[in-house]
Amino acid sequence: MANVGVFDVLGPIMIGPSSSHTAGAARLGKIAKNIVDKEIRKVTFLLHGSFAQTYKGHGTDRALVAGILGMNPDDARLRHSLDLAKEQGIQIEFIPTDLGDYHPNTVKFMIIDIDGQAWEVLGSSIGGGLVEIGEINGNKVQITGEYQTIIINNEDVPGTLARISKILYDAEINIASMKANRQEKGAGVTMTFELDHPASEETITEIKAIEGIKRVITINPVGGTEHETC
Repeated sequence: MANVGVFDVLGPIMIGPSSSHTAGAARLGKIAKNIVDKEIRKVTFLLHGSFAQTYKGHGTDRALVAGILGMNPDDARLRHSLDLAKEQGIQIEFIPTDLGDYHPNTVKFMIIDIDGQAWEVLGSSIGGGLVEIGEINGNKVQITGEYQTIIINNEDVPGTLARISKILYDAEINIASMKANRQEKGAGVTMTFELDHPASEETITEIKAIEGIKRVITINPVGGTEHETC
């Protein structure tokens, strides 16, 4: 009988021994890559809780890097992701740490893109391959990767949410979930919309044109294409 290693296929949708530690980790990495949406030069992975304790044995390190390289959890190249990242000149570092009161399967991606811009993306693998992104560059968000997601940074002024909602309504796009966060009154607001149907470029452009909108990031479901509109 052939020996079966921890990175052999255990099912039709993942490679690795754990849906939380490998499939979920790969999805987190891919969402982080798509948020940056530029060539990546360096990633420092701050590993929290269970991720910090077992990342080598469960293949979390390879899965996270595979996601950063754009791979899905069932990609056979996942087991070679560390070597592939090295070949592409991407610097990789893993640092076990305590991130505080977060899910035990949590990682903070500290990313430097090709232009030297720094990004921080915090996400958790919450079980069964499901994930949630909780912070982007210090802004609280709530992204599952299951829906097309629009992240909007805007000035804290009345009427912005109503204008965005009307644009989506006119485009016949249903909002699956919506979350707004601000650090203090009068400061900038970060709004996250998960949509049942993808918004067109025209719809995104119309949202971008709203007075007070500073930045729009769209994230399609894992496997799609993401872009940023400033």
